[in-house]
Amino acid sequence: MSNEETVSGGLSRRAFLSSAGAAGVVSAIEGRIVMAQENGVKTASAVRTPEAGGGAGIVAVTLRVNGKEQKVRIDPRASLLDCLRESVGLTGTKKGCDHGQCGACTVHVNGRRVLSCLSLAMMHEGDEVTTIEGIGQPGNLHAVQAAFVAHDAYQCGYCTSGQIMSGVALLKEPCGPADADVKELMSGNICRCGAYPNIVAAIQQVRKGA
Repeated sequence: MSNEETVSGGLSRRAFLSSAGAAGVVSAIEGRIVMAQENGVKTASAVRTPEAGGGAGIVAVTLRVNGKEQKVRIDPRASLLDCLRESVGLTGTKKGCDHGQCGACTVHVNGRRVLSCLSLAMMHEGDEVTTIEGIGQPGNLHAVQAAFVAHDAYQCGYCTSGQIMSGVALLKEPCGPADADVKELMSGNICRCGAYPNIVAAIQQVRKGA
């Protein structure tokens, strides 16, 4: 049967499969929300009450990013990474692999590091999200940022924001004193340029100074 041949009810096979696929996505999202609510997990109110007239599937969400409220209208399937870059306009958080394997998209949610490419934006309503733009500014760098500059802990710079966000989080995490301990806790952040020794040296400088 070709894609254009009809199935029962007069629909073409292509139209039938498209409709079935869309219904499956909606059912999956609704099912996960119900399961989360039953388990006491917070869900964004925007998921339950889409804004009227906002377009098919578009929801209104209020995020708190770097201490400021950001009201955005997004696809409920949008990742926190895409929301930050495309809706909020904070492009310091980088999209690398988009599969949670490189660490370039690392941000902090309620003080803990999170891979923003693997997290739905709508699930973070009410959370405190911090991006690289909220860590420090030119002329007022965070200690980890200053150490990265001092130790040349970057080359192309694409992974740097994620490396710094992980490094800042590491300062508050249980970590042994050795370089090997730092390497273990930073292993989720990949540097294709191979600046690992300098990255470790920068983080260790801040740890020893603290």
